[in-house]
Amino acid sequence: MRPCRRVSYRTLSVSPARLSNSCSVLGEERVMRVMGVDPGLTRCGLSVVESGRGRQVIALDVDVVRTPSETPVAKRLVAISDAVEHWLDTHHPDVMAIERVFSQQNVSTVMGTAQAGGVIALAAAKRDIDVHFHTPSEVKAAVTGNGAADKAQVTGMVTRILALQAKPTPPDAADALALAICHCWRAPMIARMAAAEALAAQQRHTYVAKLAAKAKAVR
Repeated sequence: MRPCRRVSYRTLSVSPARLSNSCSVLGEERVMRVMGVDPGLTRCGLSVVESGRGRQVIALDVDVVRTPSETPVAKRLVAISDAVEHWLDTHHPDVMAIERVFSQQNVSTVMGTAQAGGVIALAAAKRDIDVHFHTPSEVKAAVTGNGAADKAQVTGMVTRILALQAKPTPPDAADALALAICHCWRAPMIARMAAAEALAAQQRHTYVAKLAAKAKAVR
């Protein structure tokens, strides 16, 4: 088996001290470190960003892991898992954002992407890192304002948002960064929705308990 190849994109300038600070507070806002992953067997995009004040997002690292197509799927998944676990142990993200597989075309490619996504999610879950899935249209809408944007538009906006020196290539790198940006911006809404659902569940439980108590009293 040939080892997986890593295609590095090193225009990001980040000090070691910056990389070691996985969870800090900026003013009154908590800095969240997000690992964005564009899963795939042939090319798997990995990125790490941190949220700042408001909608500010700072890029820390981005890379693409490649595995040879002639290698057995199981071994390719191991190679991807090893790379992801190395990133998790190096960057210590607070949360992982993975692209949700959503396609009815090219079943073999979709299956490979889903398998890679499962292995990646498992690696995060084993470290008690929250995992969130975002659809391609959600990511495109968050980054460009258009859920049907093409890859060139996504890459251009990612470059602009993160103030990168050059456009991230291949597209898998830009997609991984876009996923991380998307989660940074959608996280507050996701948290509000989770809180609302928890409150609704609590209210339902209280209501059912009251009904049960009344029924018991009538008897």
